[in-house]
Amino acid sequence: MRNKGILYGIGVGPGDPELMTLKAVRILKECDVVAAPESDGNDKTATNIAAEFIKGKTVLHCNMPMTRDKQKMQESHELAADKICALLDEGKTVAFLTLGDPSIYSTYWYVHRLVLERGYNAQIIAGVPSFCAAAASLNMALVEGSEMLHIIPASHSSTDEGLSLSGTKVLMKAGKSILDVREKLRKQNKLKNTALIERATMPEERVITDLDTLDNPTGYFSIIISKES
Repeated sequence: MRNKGILYGIGVGPGDPELMTLKAVRILKECDVVAAPESDGNDKTATNIAAEFIKGKTVLHCNMPMTRDKQKMQESHELAADKICALLDEGKTVAFLTLGDPSIYSTYWYVHRLVLERGYNAQIIAGVPSFCAAAASLNMALVEGSEMLHIIPASHSSTDEGLSLSGTKVLMKAGKSILDVREKLRKQNKLKNTALIERATMPEERVITDLDTLDNPTGYFSIIISKES
């Protein structure tokens, strides 16, 4: 391992800054540079969550396009890794912001892996996952006793298979797929104990316990939780 700077992947939690961990806050205050991911739509959600703790910090803006084009994704990850490694070579500590927890469907993970492969020190700082915050907003337990928990990307082609599993199903990034997922849940008689939470813990949070009231897709930060009857 080179005697260089350290990259930290900081999970800033689901939206409410008060849900950031003490360790995340400490590292953000101590780091030299904050790496902030931004999408094509200039989304700065993670940066806004951490805003109070990164005042006066040098910010490295990393464009992470919202696309399924693997080549474009790889190029953006490589570019971010190049910029971060250059800072690590200078002995700087870099904190890369990511929503929720870095180990769950996070863009950060791809950058983390590239930096590790190049021989640098990269560490993950856990954050509160969005689906845990969503369960709290519903005032419910995700699982009890010996129940199983399944985390499913809502747009995946095998969603039907995932929904048929026993236990609680959490469907991530459900916004664009909500109407299709709703019908799949209906066919499996699992619509009754299902709810959607959009932008959990954020000021714009919306909780929908009757999915039949939805006429249009919801936003990107939408989670469906479906419990066993």
